[in-house]
Amino acid sequence: MTKRVDKTEPEWRSELTPEQYEVCREKGTEAPFTGKYDGCKDDGIYVCSCCGQELFDARYKYDSGSGWPSFTRPSDEGAVQEHADTSQGMARTEVTCSSCDAHLGHVFPDAPIDTGQRFCINSVSLDLKTRK
Repeated sequence: MTKRVDKTEPEWRSELTPEQYEVCREKGTEAPFTGKYDGCKDDGIYVCSCCGQELFDARYKYDSGSGWPSFTRPSDEGAVQEHADTSQGMARTEVTCSSCDAHLGHVFPDAPIDTGQRFCINSVSLDLKTRK
């Protein structure tokens, strides 16, 4: 069961960098090919940069060429939530952390491998805990 993390806006602002706050709390997007995990090939578990919940396993990461880290699935079925998003004049599916509601990115049905799903995630929404 996911442990809920609820904080006030001032609490989030004081704990996150301005970029993390913009992306994770205000549903922003980092520029493509600028995130620290886009080309990362390190093994480990990607956790939410806001609350530390496990989100994605590096084993399911692949290079989609999109400019953002891409995964074929979350590490656990309940790790993320999906929501309809029509905010940019197009129909997309937003992905959020199920623990703290941080905006992570979007999921698209165009992955060429495995599940057919491409979880396109902002690096700033993630922290990598490397496996030893």
